[in-house]
Amino acid sequence: MEKLSVIICTYNPKQFVFQQCLDAISAAAVQQAPFEIIIVDNNSQPSLLEQEYISRFLKQQANARVVIAQKQGLTPARLKGIEEAKGDLLLYIDDDNIIREDFFLKGIDIADRNQHIGAWSGQVKLVFEKEPEAWTRRYWGMLVYREFNEDKWSNFPHFSETMPCGAGLFVRKKVADYYYALHRDGQRPVQLDRSGNSLLSAGDNDLAACACDIGLGVGLFSAIYLQHYIPASRVTKEYLLRLAEGITASSIVFKSFRGEMPAPLTVKNRLANMIRMMLQSSIDKQFYKAILRGERTGKAILDNGQ
Repeated sequence: MEKLSVIICTYNPKQFVFQQCLDAISAAAVQQAPFEIIIVDNNSQPSLLEQEYISRFLKQQANARVVIAQKQGLTPARLKGIEEAKGDLLLYIDDDNIIREDFFLKGIDIADRNQHIGAWSGQVKLVFEKEPEAWTRRYWGMLVYREFNEDKWSNFPHFSETMPCGAGLFVRKKVADYYYALHRDGQRPVQLDRSGNSLLSAGDNDLAACACDIGLGVGLFSAIYLQHYIPASRVTKEYLLRLAEGITASSIVFKSFRGEMPAPLTVKNRLANMIRMMLQSSIDKQFYKAILRGERTGKAILDNGQ
């Protein structure tokens, strides 16, 4: 059986949400105890070690500890987790994720039965602080909404239908170590994760795709399931437009890491874009424009080599 290292990267978490996350981890540990639980504090103020509810959790879970990632950003926090982890299998849980009680048990079972898969995740149900407007539903995929019945896998790093997400991401340690080495050796000049006001967000895809780089597959499995808490601020039109732009830019840079470069924009492409916008509703037109801005941003990042 695989030794499981649970990694939670967090920065100034909301206590009432993070408490639910930790309670769910404790419940899952009753069914299947992980080898270790690592909370990566990315410079929270005040420090998590000063929080009473964190101290209680550390007392309850003897194999849990808090480590500090001093460089700001989700990518450095994920890398710190890899550096600290001693298990054969890593599991990334976001601080706003509430896993089901059998999450560890089912995840390890998938690892044992699918040695050809290097990274995977499962179903994600969104739990909203406030009921969002109906029009937002078609954009919930950007908030990592995933509900499905059929397991899927492939060894294609750019195939969205089988690409795991960062919420509840299982990744074998040898895959994570390969990803860590890419950053250590300067082969990832751009951080494809949230940092400050940036909504770049393909770092989880890049980590998972490293499984394909070393000859393994990636996949989605319906047996593992979690809830993802969404605050009201993340279903406003303004936020979702920024997110669409950030995801598009991230995708372009992510694909470039494995040789897929964006095609130049031709006159025919420009004409098709104009016709497409003419046929869209007002709200869809705004999102399409955000995607076009994201494409320009992604290409600019590549051009500047940043």
